[in-house]
Amino acid sequence: LACRRRRKRCLRDAMCCPGTTCSNGEGRQGLGRGVLGSHPWLTAAPLPPAGLFRDAHPAPPSPVGASRLEPTPRCPHAGEEGDFCLRSSDCAAGLCCARHFWSKICKPVLREGQVCTRHRRKGTHGLEIFQRCQCAEGLACRLQREHGPADASRLHTCQRH
Repeated sequence: LACRRRRKRCLRDAMCCPGTTCSNGEGRQGLGRGVLGSHPWLTAAPLPPAGLFRDAHPAPPSPVGASRLEPTPRCPHAGEEGDFCLRSSDCAAGLCCARHFWSKICKPVLREGQVCTRHRRKGTHGLEIFQRCQCAEGLACRLQREHGPADASRLHTCQRH
């Protein structure tokens, strides 16, 4: 591949021609390879652009016969309450992954008597910015029983089957 000249798009210094460095995604004239000064910060190895690599260390080689498409765990421990997540399996036992504003965090699974959300129609989930977890096992989200008119309260709570 040909090297990138000045004012051409680049991702790292190694893509640029000698005498040119990659700065803000564009080749610029400056301290190119082999023209470095004596300052330690100029001679240090360049850092990779932020966001290009997940880990600082390369992944260990796969054992013989192992599939390279197997999912790898995001972290060695399960997420605690308030940790960011993508799915409930990212969270510790007793927690689920639910929306909180515009991200998702680990929240506690609901216990008996706690207020829950009952969705009447599919598609209403998208309107929730503070999503709740489901009721714990053995509980169901039902209309709260109160004294007075039947439709006086629309509050749903986790109740035993």
